[in-house]
Amino acid sequence: MRIMGLDFGSKTVGVAVSDPLLITAQGLEIIRRKDENKLRQTLARIEQLIEEYEVSEIVLGLPKNMNDTMGERAGLSFEFREKLERRTGLPVVMWDERLTTVAADKAMIEAGIRREHRKEYVDKIAAAFILQGYLDYRANKEKE
Repeated sequence: MRIMGLDFGSKTVGVAVSDPLLITAQGLEIIRRKDENKLRQTLARIEQLIEEYEVSEIVLGLPKNMNDTMGERAGLSFEFREKLERRTGLPVVMWDERLTTVAADKAMIEAGIRREHRKEYVDKIAAAFILQGYLDYRANKEKE
């Protein structure tokens, strides 16, 4: 059993998966699409990855504003969640993704990745940060 993390954007979806023990998250890939509203191929690719990695749960980043309100992107994320649940039959947990892109960018700077190459990785790394936050939360909750 693994958990998949998704960073849903207007033109990309960053994908990460956990290890089988649910301890660490690894960035997997970035699914790109030409049109924001064309999700059929994106959903099909997610389904392939679910099968390949034996995923039993999905964590989807929830883009909240810094003042804890939700804007248009959050609404689109909830719509994407419904499509994911309907198509995959898996539970989809919404997870606060505030500052994950900032953290991903910072990690790439520290790793010495040049600015022009960071865009190639940021969504995948942000998905890993989203998933890692959820995995850490689950582990801490189990300890209590």
